[in-house]
Amino acid sequence: MSPQSQDESAETGTGDPHLPATSWAVLGMLSFEQELSGYDIKKWADWSLKLFYWSPSFSQIYSELKRLEKHGYVTSRTVMQEDVRGKRVYAITDSGREAVRTWARTAPVEVPVLKHGVLLRVWLGHLTEPERLREIVTEHRDNSERRRAEAAVDAEAAHDETDWAYPEIALKWAERYHAAERDLAEQMLLDLDELAASGRATEPARAEERP
Repeated sequence: MSPQSQDESAETGTGDPHLPATSWAVLGMLSFEQELSGYDIKKWADWSLKLFYWSPSFSQIYSELKRLEKHGYVTSRTVMQEDVRGKRVYAITDSGREAVRTWARTAPVEVPVLKHGVLLRVWLGHLTEPERLREIVTEHRDNSERRRAEAAVDAEAAHDETDWAYPEIALKWAERYHAAERDLAEQMLLDLDELAASGRATEPARAEERP
């Protein structure tokens, strides 16, 4: 699933101004009553959001922070540090909190956009050697299991923080999602074995073999 491309082209906010989903994700992270730097936001996104949404790049984060500050949804200040240059931290404003609250409560419930690269490659399996196709699906299965385990660890860590009660629920969902993706990949390997046994699996024609 890849909402990033959808986010780049669609505006999903409510009210004025309309903001892309990335803005609401960044603003939402600031709603947990903490001042955060762009680096902090990226770290939080890598810890949590990437397991069920995706992790925005540093350039996206700073672009959204600039946009949010322009609209008065966040404020920023420079915090001086010993032996290193100061860092800019951001905090949500009252209007920002109300805006993200409104979005969370009233935004349309959208059907998730599924862009499954591995499945697309299976769909084009007639262009790939069966052994290579199995390697691709096996790698995807193993990646899914790693994501499942990561989500499980992060959900357990969130359980110890009262403010992360709802993120814990999202992370538990992510754990179940990646477990299901792992199991679907395992079933796909069995389907590929069945296809090979049936004699219907084909090897891609080499250039010199084509008419």
